[in-house]
Amino acid sequence: MKMRKLPIGISDFKDIITGDYFYVDKTLFIKELIDRGDSVLLFPRPRRFGKTLILSMLRYFYDCCPSSLDEIPELYSSKTKTSPTTNYNYLFDSLAISKAGREYTDKMGKHPVIYISFRTIYQNNWESCRYKLKRLIQAVYAKHDYLLESPTMKPYEIKYFQQILDLKGELSDYNSSLENLLVFLTRHYRKRGVILIDEYDTPFCAGSVYGYYKDICNFMFTFLGSGLKDTDQYLEKGVIVGIIPIAVESDLNNLGVYSLLSEDFQDYFGFTEPEVKTMLEDFNISEMFDQVQSWYNGYLFGNNVIYNPWSIINFLRSKKKELIPYWINTSDNKVVESLLSRGGKELREELEQLIRGESIEKAVNENIILKDIEIDEDLLWSFLLMSGYLKQVFTRQDDFSGNRFYALSIPNKEVISTYIGLINRYFTNSIGNKKTEIMLKALIEGNIQLFEEILKEIVLKVFSFHDLSGEPEKVYHALVIGLLVWISGTHEIKSNRESGYGRYDIMIIPHDPSEIGYIIEFKTVRQAISETVEIAVEKALKQIEEKKYETELIDKGIKTIKKLAIVFNGKEVYVKEGK
Repeated sequence: MKMRKLPIGISDFKDIITGDYFYVDKTLFIKELIDRGDSVLLFPRPRRFGKTLILSMLRYFYDCCPSSLDEIPELYSSKTKTSPTTNYNYLFDSLAISKAGREYTDKMGKHPVIYISFRTIYQNNWESCRYKLKRLIQAVYAKHDYLLESPTMKPYEIKYFQQILDLKGELSDYNSSLENLLVFLTRHYRKRGVILIDEYDTPFCAGSVYGYYKDICNFMFTFLGSGLKDTDQYLEKGVIVGIIPIAVESDLNNLGVYSLLSEDFQDYFGFTEPEVKTMLEDFNISEMFDQVQSWYNGYLFGNNVIYNPWSIINFLRSKKKELIPYWINTSDNKVVESLLSRGGKELREELEQLIRGESIEKAVNENIILKDIEIDEDLLWSFLLMSGYLKQVFTRQDDFSGNRFYALSIPNKEVISTYIGLINRYFTNSIGNKKTEIMLKALIEGNIQLFEEILKEIVLKVFSFHDLSGEPEKVYHALVIGLLVWISGTHEIKSNRESGYGRYDIMIIPHDPSEIGYIIEFKTVRQAISETVEIAVEKALKQIEEKKYETELIDKGIKTIKKLAIVFNGKEVYVKEGK
């Protein structure tokens, strides 16, 4: 059987269907969308979870206007008094929506569509941003320039339309441009329009990072509100997608917000577990499911476990079927790093807790105002959750405040690499990548002496400025986990798991059973009771032996097992190998 191509970087629905690309059928999203009473719906989901493809699917389903789909528009016909329609019904012939019933299929190709993506609106100052916004609106209007010859247009409307095309309008003209275009199209086609907005939050993030947040809020809320609020006589449906939910400071109070906490629409963004299993079967690698699961699942949308689609597709495309971070490397993470870098000791400790595989309980707010994150650290955790850097399990609701609390944790191995990078930047700005590579190579090859020498050097540099008060053993643990993550492509790194008769600190399991496996136990010299380094080392190695931590490694067929005690005495570190 010929294997279908994987659609890497292709988000146009027609290209995927006609190009015989691999496609997981999500068309019943249309049925649920139509069944909803909301005229405007917002879907916040992490990046690369199929939002743009969903919008593209909606464009081809609804649109009766060929120019909005980048087709060459035909000239307006004075006889029909409507622009010709383009039928894309064939794209849906073999898909689930075609069997959903006439009340849904009758809407195919019957409504004009306005599609706008704010993906490129990420400038470092307000002047540049404002110009880019004008150019974006100009391009949207240009797709519908046949309206200039429509008898439904009044002379002053034609003049206004031309000003937008010539970039000669005032900012107030662009503020109302979405509403005006909707009205023009509705009158022309005698059908209510559909508005699709992609990556609406990109300008907000840029404004937050580069200091023009107030300016961009003023423009965006006016622009979106003009087209999406109180326009029922012109609007069939409005669908907005982005990463973070729209803030409560906007007056878009007619939104139906379906965040990843909602049980509605929970299956349509990302891949479900059955879908992933089917894909692995199609590629004859069903035996890799457990590994794929630990790397790319863990997200919870509503009550469903969801896998990262970008990572799954890239993994399937890789010749060697490499389990590496794909999703994390698709963004510069500027907003995340900017927000996390503002935190103090408490935030750093909570990040270390997450990296150790533990959870933290936080109230989650579904309406995020980016500028408030600077003064309300709890909003940071909501932002990280909505952005895909955390997963959630509901724990309780506060009777007094009404706040809903969730246990937040890192969803999978792929995402942990982002936090590791942040922790390492907190800890190890002075450590070169080459030094880390040499240290980890020594560990893999069993050169414990060289591993110890470089670890000593790293610890001296890192903890010359790091606060070791409180629980220093946890700080050391987080540092070592952070360093080990860079070998996670060839080794499985486990922390604080049960094996034998207890819980080890760190286990390193090579994917190749012929390589060395490690059990690592940390101890801090307790100076208050005059404990020596030698005593701490003996305790650590004795614990490994008595608790039989190597049981898991033996069960996995690892023949060579090394047992290490890593002992810290202030800023000094000692590594000793047991027998």
